[in-house]
Amino acid sequence: MFRKKATDEGSNFWISYADLMAGLLFVFILLIGAIVSKSIILKSNLHEKEDRLAMLSSNLEHKEEKLGELSRSLSENQRLLLQKDQSLDESRKQISEQLHTLKLREDEIKKLNRMLLAANTQQDLLSKKIVLVQNLLKESNSTLNKAKMSLEERNKMLEHYKGQIVVLSDQLSDVNETVQEKNKKLLELLNALDEKETKYDTLVENLQKQKARIKSLTGIKLKVIAALKEALGDKIDIDKKSGSLRLSSNILFDKGSAVLKDDAKVQLKKAFEEYIGTLVTNPKIKPHLDKIIIEGHTDSDGGYLYNLDLSQRRAFAVMNYLLTLDIAKKYNLKPLLIASGRSYLDAIKVNGVEDKNASRRIEIKFRLKNEDAMHEIEKVLDAK
Repeated sequence: MFRKKATDEGSNFWISYADLMAGLLFVFILLIGAIVSKSIILKSNLHEKEDRLAMLSSNLEHKEEKLGELSRSLSENQRLLLQKDQSLDESRKQISEQLHTLKLREDEIKKLNRMLLAANTQQDLLSKKIVLVQNLLKESNSTLNKAKMSLEERNKMLEHYKGQIVVLSDQLSDVNETVQEKNKKLLELLNALDEKETKYDTLVENLQKQKARIKSLTGIKLKVIAALKEALGDKIDIDKKSGSLRLSSNILFDKGSAVLKDDAKVQLKKAFEEYIGTLVTNPKIKPHLDKIIIEGHTDSDGGYLYNLDLSQRRAFAVMNYLLTLDIAKKYNLKPLLIASGRSYLDAIKVNGVEDKNASRRIEIKFRLKNEDAMHEIEKVLDAK
């Protein structure tokens, strides 16, 4: 009887021990499963962050390439602008020299006019003297006849008066020759002056034409925006100054997300096809088109880097979707498209206060060829 009781107690001990070990094993298995699940989640997050880092690195390299291109373009534009400045300085210098020469010519002509006036006055005096001599001669002849002077005295007087007349005639001839030479020089100077004035007027006219041509070149941006407005009409509302297309981020994305909403893709496709289709097909716009820029913008809530990352990812998401459309493949838009995040640097303000709903947006804008050079040339032409 006692042996059977001892056996039952031993069996219960081992059963309890087995249950305890089974429970510990179960807990161990649960712990291992939790560790494995946590490891898988951490690896997934790590891969996601690596992919995001790779994307940011790619965007950074792309922006560095664009920055290099912009730097080279700016250097070339500065060189062209410097050449224009040198050409304008030389033209101004030539005009100044020509004006100085014309001033000297004008003074010389005035001096010749005074000399010519003096010569004419002297000629009139000599003519009057000749008339007086002739009158004296007549009076002398009359006096000789009346007084019946001797023939020898009369001849002497006649010879004397004839000699005076010859001298006066010679002086008058010399004065006439001098006057003719001065008239000839005066005529040559007047012709030279007319020629200089014609060249000066031609030079000024050419400068005005060049300035008008450059002004016309710098006005291309306004012409392109006007053509874009005319083509789109009331279909799409664009910015009046820059010609950009603005789309609210609240419609395209959820708060804090960079994933496009499915119902927003239809609206984005329609707006994109109307806007971009006009840019790449309109003959008044297409020859001047350089790049199509997709910019992401946020409000000032949160840090700068967080908003910069969010705006870049949103701009990239829009560009990635647009590249899947048929219009992008039809017109080979990939080389034209650029995605850029601006964080809250270009927030929209109304009366000095940020409009956060309007600031959260996607802008699709265009850049023209040599646009930076146009702005610099326009500044030089408008400078006083």
